[in-house]
Amino acid sequence: MRQIPHWIGGREVAGTGTRRLPVFDPATGEIQAEVLAATAEEVRTAVETARAAQPAWRAASLSRRAEVMFRFRDLVDGHRKEIASLLSSEHGKTVADAAGEVARGLENAEFAAGAPHLLKGGYSEQAAGGVDVYSIQQPLGVVAGITPFNFPAMVPMWMFCNALVAGNGFVLKPSEKDPSVSLLLADLLRRSGLPDGVFNVVQGDKEAVDALLADPDVKAVSFVGSTPVAKSIYETGTRNGKRVQALGGAKNHMVVLPDADVPAAADAAVSAGFGSAGERCMAVSVVVAVGAVADTLVEEIATRIGRIKVGAASDPDAEMGPLISAPHRDRVRSYLDGEGGEIVVDGREADISGGPGFFLAPSLVDKVDPASAYYTDEIFGPVLSVVRVDTYDDAVQLVNDNPWGNGTAIFTRDGGAARQFQYDIECGMVGVNVPIPVPVAYYSFGGWKASLFGDLHMYGPDGLRFYTRTKVVTSRWPDPATSEVDLGFPKVR
Repeated sequence: MRQIPHWIGGREVAGTGTRRLPVFDPATGEIQAEVLAATAEEVRTAVETARAAQPAWRAASLSRRAEVMFRFRDLVDGHRKEIASLLSSEHGKTVADAAGEVARGLENAEFAAGAPHLLKGGYSEQAAGGVDVYSIQQPLGVVAGITPFNFPAMVPMWMFCNALVAGNGFVLKPSEKDPSVSLLLADLLRRSGLPDGVFNVVQGDKEAVDALLADPDVKAVSFVGSTPVAKSIYETGTRNGKRVQALGGAKNHMVVLPDADVPAAADAAVSAGFGSAGERCMAVSVVVAVGAVADTLVEEIATRIGRIKVGAASDPDAEMGPLISAPHRDRVRSYLDGEGGEIVVDGREADISGGPGFFLAPSLVDKVDPASAYYTDEIFGPVLSVVRVDTYDDAVQLVNDNPWGNGTAIFTRDGGAARQFQYDIECGMVGVNVPIPVPVAYYSFGGWKASLFGDLHMYGPDGLRFYTRTKVVTSRWPDPATSEVDLGFPKVR
């Protein structure tokens, strides 16, 4: 059985822990590898390694750090297929979908390569007589990233690209469900010239997470996952004196107005609802059909669902793969046994040629009651709900009353309505005729309400701010002849 180790000090480390966690092939349901679960002592070793390596890395010039990120970007670009195939084999998403994930992750390395410009401080000459004031951005020290199963390449790159180029040491705890990509990325960083020990990977589960949250040398923690866990990470980390950004769950709404291009909206709903089997934090899970558009829209969506080919990632014709695990597949499927909506397309009845793995075909549920579990829960699978409302105001209220505020979208031909929507809506990311409004890397990713715990969003400008702290220097080189004792409050003269 293949063993998936840690990465500490610039090399793979087998570890001494006795616990082994299974890594499944979602297409077959068989165990394909075992991941070595880190003990608290092994996590401590990784943190100490990063702490020892970080001062020299911080002392490296900005141009040197940017050079490493440029090289990493080129290596990732040259290994796109290998990365995509590896993460596809453990996650289950199609290789084409995985390649898209790698491309979006690559954007973050490209952004981080601009650090010499992005980390510039400010300077005010003659803020007072003979006094200059300036600010500088300095790294925090050792920081950690705890990442989810659904994007095992992209989300870590959201975190470590900015953290490393800012001069921090980094410890990554990837998902135990698809951990192999973390080791490939670690090796590419090594080959890029990153000094040994600056970047480390500890495999495992809650034990490793708890150790990172308790370690006094970990100064900041980034997390992406479900809302209950995000809240717990935030509360525990901040209680231990750490800076924390914890991205939680979502219930992303796609509002379709009566004047929308219905075929285009249907294409978008199906693409955004069932891509990666709905296991995306930015997946559309609720279509809000306004007024008379509902019947036609539901019919168009149902027609498109019938043409989706579900199969293993190894099948070049497959458009949607399996879910990550049997328990998760069964949980998603159980919603279709409930009440509160009319099932139009039942994924449980589909003929899937993908094999005995964790497959569930796409489902469409119309006339969903907002009080039902279809709406109140984050299903995180290929179940698309349609909620019908009468007016634009009803749609806005529905979105704003939802406890999550990750992403939302509106489909309309009316520019005024679209502009009003972006003004009215209480959500961190908004799409106008764009169903999955994931920002480009030079903006920042993050939701509102229960979708984010913390003050700063992920990657982009907010990412660099998260991994640095500002120091303000007030400087004066006085003429000894003008020196005097003055016990009053400092004045600007």
